[in-house]
Amino acid sequence: MLWIIMALLLFILQIIIVIIVEYRRPDKAVTWLVIMFILPLVGFLIYSFVAKTYSCHLHRRKENSYWEAFKANLLDRMDRHIPRNRFEKILRQENALLQNIPSAPLTAYNETTVYADGGQAFEAMLKSIAAAKHHIHIEFYIIRDDELGTRFERLLIQKALEGIQVRLLYDGIGSRRLGKAFLNRLQYAGVETGCFFPPQTTFLDKRINYRNHRKIVVVDGKVGFFGGLNIGDEYVGKSSKFGYWRDTHFRIKGDSVLWIQFAFLTDWYMVKKQLLTDPVYYPFQDIQGKEFVQIVKIDPDETMLELVVSLILSAKKRVYIETPYFIPDPRVLFAIKTAVKCGVDVRIIIPGLPDKNLVYNASLSYVQELLQAGVRFFYYKRGFLHAKVLISDGLACSGSANMDMRSFYYQFEINAVFFDEEVVKRLVQDFYKDLSVSQEVMLSEFMERPRIQKMKEVFARLLSPLF
Repeated sequence: MLWIIMALLLFILQIIIVIIVEYRRPDKAVTWLVIMFILPLVGFLIYSFVAKTYSCHLHRRKENSYWEAFKANLLDRMDRHIPRNRFEKILRQENALLQNIPSAPLTAYNETTVYADGGQAFEAMLKSIAAAKHHIHIEFYIIRDDELGTRFERLLIQKALEGIQVRLLYDGIGSRRLGKAFLNRLQYAGVETGCFFPPQTTFLDKRINYRNHRKIVVVDGKVGFFGGLNIGDEYVGKSSKFGYWRDTHFRIKGDSVLWIQFAFLTDWYMVKKQLLTDPVYYPFQDIQGKEFVQIVKIDPDETMLELVVSLILSAKKRVYIETPYFIPDPRVLFAIKTAVKCGVDVRIIIPGLPDKNLVYNASLSYVQELLQAGVRFFYYKRGFLHAKVLISDGLACSGSANMDMRSFYYQFEINAVFFDEEVVKRLVQDFYKDLSVSQEVMLSEFMERPRIQKMKEVFARLLSPLF
C-alpha cells in the first residue's frame, strides 16, 4: 500500500513540475500531461530531456557583449543611408510592427533573385562559390553524401586548395546520416567544418530538441543565398517517392547579405568558439539595388510569432500561405480566422503528398475548422511542396521557417520580409502557378473522410505542440 501512495505522490509531483514550467504554454503542458498519463515515469523522463526551455545565454558574457556591440555598429552603419521617409511611408501603408522588431534589421539597397526550382538555385550557388575570392560560408540543416552533395564537396575542396577560406556548418540531427568519410575529405583539403548541437552532447545537456534549420550560403560577404532548400538529390526532383520538388529559395546582393553573414558567424561561434572579427567579412556593398529587405534571424528565444500574426492581421485584401507543415500556434489560428471575418481572401496550399504522416495528420486536423471559418485550402498535386511563403497584401515573408510549432519555438531559422513590388509580384505569380496544379479542398467532401482518419488527426493534433 505504501508503494502505491509513494508512486501516486511522485506522479503528482511530476504533474506539478510540468504545470509550473509550462504555464506560459497551456497547449504544450496538456500534451506532456497526456503523455505522462499514457507513459508514467517514462513520459516524465522524456520530458526532462527534450522539453528544456532554450536559453540565449549560450555564450560567455564577454563574447555576448561583443556580438551585441557588433550588431549595434552594423545597425548604425545601415541606418545612415536608409531613405527613412520612404520606408516609414511603406510601413504606415503596410505594417508598422516591422519598425520595432530587433531581430529584423532593415536594409535599403538590395537585389533579389527568386528561385522556384531547386536545380536553378543550386546552379547559382555553385557558380557563386566557384567565383569566391576570399571566403565561403555554408550552413544547412541537411547535407547528403549523394550526387548533389558530391558536387558541393568537390567544389569546396577545390576552393580550399586554392587558398579560399571555406567554413561548413551542418545540423547534428538533420545531417545525422552524413558519413565521416565525406567530412574527412573536406577537412583534409582545408575546409573547416562544424556540427551544430551534436546528438550525443545535446541529449545529455537537454538541448537535443533545438535544431539549426537555417540554409545559408555567403560568398565573400557580397552574395547570399537562403530559403527552403537543403543539399540532397531529392531537392532537385530525384526522389522516387516525391518526384518534382517545389521549393522557394533566394539569391540576394546588397546590405542584407551582411545580416545573413551575421547569422552564420554567430552560429559558427556557438559551435566552434571562434570570434571572426575581421572587417573583411563585412565589406561595404557596391550594389545599388532599390529593394527594401528585412532579414529575420530567428532563434528559439526570438520567436517570429509576432511577425506572422502581425502580417496576417494587417492584411486588408489577401493572405496567401504555402507551407509543407501547417501546425499553427493558437495565436496564428486566431489571426487567420479574424482576417477571414474582416473580408480578407485567405488561401493556404499544403502538400497533397505527405513526407511525415504524423505531422501531416496534425496539419489536416486544422483544415475543417478553418474551412468552416471561410479559409480556402488546396492540396499541391505536382510533387512535394516544400516552399515556405506568407504573402500579406504588398509584403511577403519567406525563408527556412515553416508555419509550425517547431519553427516558432524550437528551431534556428532565417527568413526575410520583402517590400519590393517586383519581388512580391514574382512570389504571387509562383503562388498562382502552384494553385493551377493544386486541388481545392471542399468542406462537404472533407467532412466525409473516414472515421479512422479523424482519429489519427485527433491524436496528431494532441501531440502537435511538440512538433
